[in-house]
Amino acid sequence: MISAYTGTQVREAEKPFLDDTLGSGAGAVLMQRAAYGLANAVIRELRSRGQRLYGSSVAVLAGKGNNGGDGLFAAALLARRGMRTTAVLTAGAAHDAGLAAFRKAGGHAAALTGDNVAGLTALAGGADVVIDAVLGTGAQGGLRGPAAELVAALGRSRPGSRSPLVVACDIPSGVDADTGESHAPVLAADMTVTFGAAKAGLLADPGADFAGTIRVVPIGIEQALPWPSLRRLEARDLSALLPRPQRRAHKYSRGVLGVVAGSGAYPGAAVLACQGALAAGAGMVRYLGPPDVADLVRRSCPEVVCSAGAVADTHVQAWLVGSGLDDSDEEQLQRARDAADSGLPTVADAGALPALPDVLAPQVILTPHAGELSALLQRLGAGLDRTAVEASTLSAVRRAAGLTEATVLLKGATTLVASPFQDFYSQAEGTPWLATAGSGDVLAGVIGALAAQLGADVGRFGEHDIDPDARWAAIAAMAASIHGLAGVRASRGGPVTATAIARAVPEVMREL
Repeated sequence: MISAYTGTQVREAEKPFLDDTLGSGAGAVLMQRAAYGLANAVIRELRSRGQRLYGSSVAVLAGKGNNGGDGLFAAALLARRGMRTTAVLTAGAAHDAGLAAFRKAGGHAAALTGDNVAGLTALAGGADVVIDAVLGTGAQGGLRGPAAELVAALGRSRPGSRSPLVVACDIPSGVDADTGESHAPVLAADMTVTFGAAKAGLLADPGADFAGTIRVVPIGIEQALPWPSLRRLEARDLSALLPRPQRRAHKYSRGVLGVVAGSGAYPGAAVLACQGALAAGAGMVRYLGPPDVADLVRRSCPEVVCSAGAVADTHVQAWLVGSGLDDSDEEQLQRARDAADSGLPTVADAGALPALPDVLAPQVILTPHAGELSALLQRLGAGLDRTAVEASTLSAVRRAAGLTEATVLLKGATTLVASPFQDFYSQAEGTPWLATAGSGDVLAGVIGALAAQLGADVGRFGEHDIDPDARWAAIAAMAASIHGLAGVRASRGGPVTATAIARAVPEVMREL
């Protein structure tokens, strides 16, 4: 499991070393470890691209603080490996010891001014590697003045056949380490080498747009870090947490999911939700809905048991409601409300979101996209439009979980899950081809199936350092990961349909 922390958490863990009241030089040791890790990450990346080190060129954009010092020390190490190094001092001044080491290694430094932006942009743009070491995790806001002009110009020159490898030192300058908010201009990195621990802002949009591949360099503060601000499940976590039927399992013990979905306008949503649930291993799926939609479900998924009954009379372990619901179908909307009020795990998607009470419970998992989350937050008095939600996804999903007391999954390129118990997850295994009609219905089905199978298994989560009360967030994150992996498998780099994503789910789960 990847653990990510806010910049504030990491700085607090570093503070005893940086204060260095006993004169042990611990702060300098941290910087040397960071620089060594950064330099070696650059070397490995260049070699993986078949590029030799000797004679290659590096331009480090160095701010005046410790982040700039990390970049300068790393560039000094690269210079000793035979690379030609130039430092662009974006604030005129620089970290004294870092600059001295850089010059001693043969590096050339130039102070950025309003008059030489064009020349230094051309110099940096022509390098084999650009290291962005302007702003660190403690910076407020973004780049300004000549530094902003230079980064904006570098960004406009990419991509190209001769564009440099861009490596961010700790975090891309202009990205908020705590929230992932970005302040233009930001130079998109091919790789971010971050120190001590991953920063939460690198695992949330829009910060993740600029991070590239993330490499974490241990520097010796790891044991001092608190509970993570954000976590990401990896394959080994999924392998440990996914359900495995016991020898004497039967369809009822394997999780029965009730589905309230579909309408005359969107009958396919019910089919796709049921397909997703079946693919993710639900022992049985029971569908409640209009007869014409039920008929389509029967023909598409003969395993599903269909009826027009009431929620109270339907025996299930979890509910999925809302996919493809019509806001004029009061009978279906009432079923959705009854499911959310049942006390059972309930996945509430799309059409159910406006129909549910403002305050819910942790076992209710809301699955909005950015537009739906904006509508929900505005209804609750938090005036965030879609643009504001997309500009600060982590803050928005946290706020929604706090206001609704439900578990909230925000769909996107990076899917975020927030628990009202302050457990947060980020999953990003998918492909842009997943942005296709019906994909979210399949995801809702996968979440519902896992909630039905795992919701009562409190011990399983406690064994894996997951708060059992917040297990609904982990279940939603598991489903998002499986859905993303299935999308990649079904897509194979090209267009994909929701039906194909559902078909790929069993193979993904089998491999995990």
